[in-house]
Amino acid sequence: MLAMILESPRTPLRQVDLPLPQAGPGQVLLRVEACGVCRTDLHLVDGELPEPRLPIVPGHEIVGRVAALGEGVGAFTVGQRLGVPWLGWTCGCCDFCTSGRENLCDAARFTGYQIHGGYAEYTVADQRYCFPLPETVPAIELAPLLCAGLIGYRALAMVPDARCIGLYGFGAAAHILAQVLNYQQRRFHAFTRNGDSAAQDFARRLGAAWAGDSDASAPEPLDAALIFAPAGELVPAALGQVRKGGTVVCAGIHMSDIPAFPYRELWGERCLRSVANLTREDGLRFLDIVAATPIRTEVRGYALDQANSALSDLRSGALIGAAVLLP
Repeated sequence: MLAMILESPRTPLRQVDLPLPQAGPGQVLLRVEACGVCRTDLHLVDGELPEPRLPIVPGHEIVGRVAALGEGVGAFTVGQRLGVPWLGWTCGCCDFCTSGRENLCDAARFTGYQIHGGYAEYTVADQRYCFPLPETVPAIELAPLLCAGLIGYRALAMVPDARCIGLYGFGAAAHILAQVLNYQQRRFHAFTRNGDSAAQDFARRLGAAWAGDSDASAPEPLDAALIFAPAGELVPAALGQVRKGGTVVCAGIHMSDIPAFPYRELWGERCLRSVANLTREDGLRFLDIVAATPIRTEVRGYALDQANSALSDLRSGALIGAAVLLP
């Protein structure tokens, strides 16, 4: 099969021919229909994530068709469309796993990081971490839901009572979450890279009550702020925008260092917390919301061998919405 592989950090992906993988016990072999290009993939390629398994096939927003079933797989059928997210395997027996918090499992392995991912024509996945997907939506539109959508959902679930929310970084995750907020009749304000008028216009088209630069002030105090951009300096900026008792959620797997800030920015029972990965329950609940909510992902398709171009466009901020590879 054709695959794009990362051999060492800070080097371009290389196109290779790999043997077709085989589904082991409890696994499914998937023919990849589409794979989203996530900012986490960019952090991996740029050497910002520790201890990846190298060489590795990146990609963890996978939409595929079951090509073969491993021993003991009874939940799925050949030809069925499934989605594969970032969290790809857990031990199943630690305190975190047995309490519904498998996203915090110390032995967890991640798709496209320690497990070969979806920048390929085929991939193998643990059946426990596969989600059935609808047949009526194009694969290219489904792919960003598998991480950008899921992480946005988990971040939003941490502020269930917030009615006015700031979104810092208006890319793949925020543009999906904006549509959920519209459906739930909650207001949102979009904070983008300074001077990024295209992203601000995009946010307004998706219903933002206000859109402006990341160092600007929203026209009203926020109940919560969700940070999707990997910039630590946005944390004190967001704390300065939330009202007393409000919450700032850091929703990325990687962020640059947070600079020192005065305690008064946190005081007033403001809360600062992070999102770590996702749970299977997150996936099931979010896909239920997707089934009931008119969400349309903004996507740009790339051929599989154009993966480096897609990553470059993401790095430069040239994308509106999400990039998706199409084998």
